[in-house]
Amino acid sequence: MFKYIIKRILISIPLLLAMSLLTFILIQMTPGNFFDSMRLDPQISKETISRYERLYHLDKPVLDQYFTWIKNMFKGEFGYSFFYNVPVARVLSGRLFNTFILSLASLLLTWLIAIPLGIWAAVRRNKFVDKSLSLLSFAGLSVPSFFLAILLLYFASQTGILPLGGMHSAQYDQLSTFGKFIDLLKHLVIPTVVISLGSMAALQRIMRGNFLETLRQQYILTARAKGLPEHVVFYRHALRNAINPLITLFGYELSGLLGGAALTEIICSWPGLGSLMLTAVRSKDIYLVMASMLMGGVLLLLGNLIADILLAWSDPRIRYDK
Repeated sequence: MFKYIIKRILISIPLLLAMSLLTFILIQMTPGNFFDSMRLDPQISKETISRYERLYHLDKPVLDQYFTWIKNMFKGEFGYSFFYNVPVARVLSGRLFNTFILSLASLLLTWLIAIPLGIWAAVRRNKFVDKSLSLLSFAGLSVPSFFLAILLLYFASQTGILPLGGMHSAQYDQLSTFGKFIDLLKHLVIPTVVISLGSMAALQRIMRGNFLETLRQQYILTARAKGLPEHVVFYRHALRNAINPLITLFGYELSGLLGGAALTEIICSWPGLGSLMLTAVRSKDIYLVMASMLMGGVLLLLGNLIADILLAWSDPRIRYDK
């Protein structure tokens, strides 16, 4: 397994370089750049703009700009954000923790609820519980996330139970440690539910189908013929095989959280990476776009690597040796 992990990491390096090169070329192919908006400001001289372009090598050919950025990236320098007027690393570090909290909360909520509900629906197939969960899952898949966010924010404005967006209250600094924790949880409720609902409905349906398919296998019939209790058959024999396809989906879920949370972060005013990436693309802040894309690629590759490791741990039949 250790050799397999090292091999995957080595393979990931050229993949990330190819992704970054393609992104860099696509950004450069679009008309205009960030300095076009600066040229419209009469208070900014042409000499100042030219000095910025020379300083960050933006007056050179595209490939020269890209290789300069790659060389600086290996030194730990991700460039300069022209929109925020600070280094890119400082911008990302301020938003990374916020997105991590939101993503972790939605990931835990999705998997801790979807898996038990899928098993419950499969065990009670064609009964009232199964039909009710199927109806709720189809409704969850049908409701657009932005519309659900608007509905929840409207409900919060009418009831006052939950805060209207943001990450902290105005008096956050004056609260105790426990009070800050509760305040953060209240602000997490709406964006977490919005991000989790669609994934929860899909995973519940997949888990139900996988569990029903596993229960039809011959080894399940053999386990029951031996007189094993139903809970042993379900959770020791059937669950480990039924959950394997979901572990594969976990890798894509991990990377999809970053992009899927963008619209929700904007609507709910959550200061995370999703809204930051949208701002970077709209303003053509090239180095901020590149760093955000690189982070998304790392999450995609890391998520798939974690999924492969979990598959080998869950299913002893899976081995990655030669």
